[in-house]
Amino acid sequence: MDKYYKNIQQLITDNLVYIKKQEISVNHHTLLTYHEIGRQLIEAQGGKEKAKYGNQLIKEYSIKLTNEYGKSYDYRSLFRMRQLYLSFPKVATLWRQLSWSIFRELLPIKNESKRNYYLNSVIEHNFSVRQLKEYIKSNAFERLIKKDNIKLKHIDNTNEDESDILDMIKNPILIAIDKSVDKITEKALKQFILDQIEKTMRELGIGFAYVGSEIPIKIGDKILKPDLVFFNIELNCYVILELKIKELTIKDIGQIEFYVKVYDRDIKKPHHNSTIGITISQRIDKDIINYNDKNNIKHTTYKIIDK
Repeated sequence: MDKYYKNIQQLITDNLVYIKKQEISVNHHTLLTYHEIGRQLIEAQGGKEKAKYGNQLIKEYSIKLTNEYGKSYDYRSLFRMRQLYLSFPKVATLWRQLSWSIFRELLPIKNESKRNYYLNSVIEHNFSVRQLKEYIKSNAFERLIKKDNIKLKHIDNTNEDESDILDMIKNPILIAIDKSVDKITEKALKQFILDQIEKTMRELGIGFAYVGSEIPIKIGDKILKPDLVFFNIELNCYVILELKIKELTIKDIGQIEFYVKVYDRDIKKPHHNSTIGITISQRIDKDIINYNDKNNIKHTTYKIIDK
């Protein structure tokens, strides 16, 4: 029996002992065990380059390990453990809050930026496996305004080249509405968003906290009421959100820009960063948007889905 198989046997046995004793987090120790099994498999196959092509050894190991320890170590599982090490060779402290079940959902995703996005989302939103599946099913990554070169912010413990939080806004934003609703007005649309505020904030990105709806702004003898006001903890700034039931117009763009200016001048505190404006409309004329070159204003669309 070769040394790598013996090493894997010992890793599995040790993990079973830890699980029985419950001396540390079971999920954490199991994940670290599978990560180390992945490393052993790669070394047994002669290194990373050869490991990409040689699966016969995994087949042989899986037959013996399944007989000894059960179907948790079948061919597919060992293949995923190898993928785990190849995809995430660096073990981070934050792995303690993740489980093998989470990684099992993510490892089949070949696009690295897509996989990184969902793993970051799990940590940021504390997703369960079920919630992660739903989030992937909603095509959250595909709906991002910007999808390229998303880094593993939390796993790598690095702040280099992080994507702008505003680029994490989805397009379109999904809004769930009861099938029985015949006509949708801006007021009704806003109420649907408020009814599912947590989901809406996840659609917008990370760090959003709800402040209020139609908070009045007094300008001279006039009272203005932006649709929704948030505060983004990550960006340390107010975020004004305006809903438009139809196509975004030049007037709508002027309105959100005006609200942002008012908040920057009269409402935000000196230690706050500049206010951000977001519009959500049914359609966007790209020719109009091309003239909107302000970094603190973002425009996206909405899509109605059934509750």
